[in-house]
Amino acid sequence: MDIAKREFLAAGLGLGIGAALIGRAEAQTAPAALKPSLQGVKVIVFDTFGSVVDWRGTIIKDLSAWGAKEGLKADWAKLADDWRLGHYGKSMNDVRTGKLPWMNLEQLQAMSLKEVLVNYPTLKNLTPDQLHYINMVWRRLDGWPDSVKGLTRLKSKFIIGPLSNGSVALLADMAKHAKLPWDNIFSCELFKHYKPDPETYLGVVKLMELKPEEVMMGAAHPGDLDGAKKCGLKTAFFPRPLELGPDSPKRASINKSNADGHNFDIVADNIEDFARQMTT
Repeated sequence: MDIAKREFLAAGLGLGIGAALIGRAEAQTAPAALKPSLQGVKVIVFDTFGSVVDWRGTIIKDLSAWGAKEGLKADWAKLADDWRLGHYGKSMNDVRTGKLPWMNLEQLQAMSLKEVLVNYPTLKNLTPDQLHYINMVWRRLDGWPDSVKGLTRLKSKFIIGPLSNGSVALLADMAKHAKLPWDNIFSCELFKHYKPDPETYLGVVKLMELKPEEVMMGAAHPGDLDGAKKCGLKTAFFPRPLELGPDSPKRASINKSNADGHNFDIVADNIEDFARQMTT
């Protein structure tokens, strides 16, 4: 065999070995494939308040700055907690039980705000415009740092949108403000029910002309995911330990261990991690 031919064969053999080694390395570092049970998912919907956006932190920041300009002093953190934690669930349950007629969440929040402000003497003489500004703060909520990037990655493969108790108008304005890249808005207002009523989760299934197992719910609240799971939806849990603030004992222990016993399909650190797991 002449020298040129031997060199050609040796080079080819070297390339072959190199390719094999590269292929083996890639196989060792490649992420695990998506679970077979999740390969049929076409739509992913999200709880929004607390899961995608930081309602408490934003309200405190927004109203503190606004109050300073308006010459209004108040414990804005306490107001946020009283408003959301003290009245949010109760007002929706009043609609659910027939004590109140159907109202969208923004109407309920306006009603609740007036009840909350009774306990804030420095805010007792607010003008209608000032009351409106405070109530509209829910449209100005900022996303958690990982939200936009994670949602954008998921959007490349799935139809995504909020399944939120917020009204259509509220969620649309919030998305514009926080740059949330939704494909659609699945407001509970469309179904005239509030989560965790099954009509909300199954309403998305019906609107999208899919089977329950083709829709996935992502949230930081296990109770919301339990409601979705009972309706046959796939579920993804990601914690938001700072939802109620860094010093709140109520959420100090919120972490991935909250998924224990729930058997959620995905357990992630945040939405970016969720997206990584779903787009491998």
